[in-house]
Amino acid sequence: MATNPADTPNTRNTPNLPNTADHPGPPSTPLYRRLARRLQERIDAGAYPAGARLPSEPELSAEFGVNRLTVRQAVAELERAAVVEIRRGVGTFVRPPAVRVSIAVDPRSQRFDLGSVQAALPEAGQGGGSRGADRGDGEFVVAAPPVTGSAQDAEAARQLGREPHELSRVDSVIRLGGRARAASSYWVPFGPLPAELVRPGRPGNLVLDLARAAGVELEYDWRAFGAVGADLADAELLGVPPGTALLVREGVSCTPDGTAALYVRRRIDGSSARFVLHFRDR
Repeated sequence: MATNPADTPNTRNTPNLPNTADHPGPPSTPLYRRLARRLQERIDAGAYPAGARLPSEPELSAEFGVNRLTVRQAVAELERAAVVEIRRGVGTFVRPPAVRVSIAVDPRSQRFDLGSVQAALPEAGQGGGSRGADRGDGEFVVAAPPVTGSAQDAEAARQLGREPHELSRVDSVIRLGGRARAASSYWVPFGPLPAELVRPGRPGNLVLDLARAAGVELEYDWRAFGAVGADLADAELLGVPPGTALLVREGVSCTPDGTAALYVRRRIDGSSARFVLHFRDR
């Protein structure tokens, strides 16, 4: 039975994809991976800037002298590396650079917990600017689910030194650059929470709002970092496939006398954000 060359893996060493000092790798490196590396180099050099549409499969196939299956495999490799986004029926587009979520670590000046929205949304948070607000950026309430004694509720109770039934919870999403970037859950040892504060869709800075509702000032006690795969709820909220790597930042904030007053667990799309810890004044 005849085969379609476009669907047959191309294993020949083409003139357009040499193994040279500029394109390192053993001769056994698969052709699709060498093509992916060449495309990555073009993206890094700015030939395909963020948001740009890559040439089509036929165009790349003709330019590099490879079949379309090789192109498809190379693009899939770049998608796995979060370099490009494949929009079915539209094309393949270069992802923007990772959003830098900066957390300044300076015990002399960063003792007070002002909420991560301040760092995550610089355009909206600095000088009263409105660019972020124009894109719908900010933190928004999603829900105020009852504390039922789930594993997460039990951990929050343990960290706050309370029983689960003594806690109130509110969930939010942080939007940045026009899309959801982080899902947060907050637990506090008081309640019920004001109805307006937990109204779904309400914008604000929940750390500051919860502190005001409790009539306290919050300070950092501790923060920890980890990673998980997105469960179904977080995948839907963040618009990512289930199992996507999420950065997790969790911790406790306390009152000035050291009483634990808030536990937070934030899950962040690991393909679009990272934390940068600054240890010196800037």
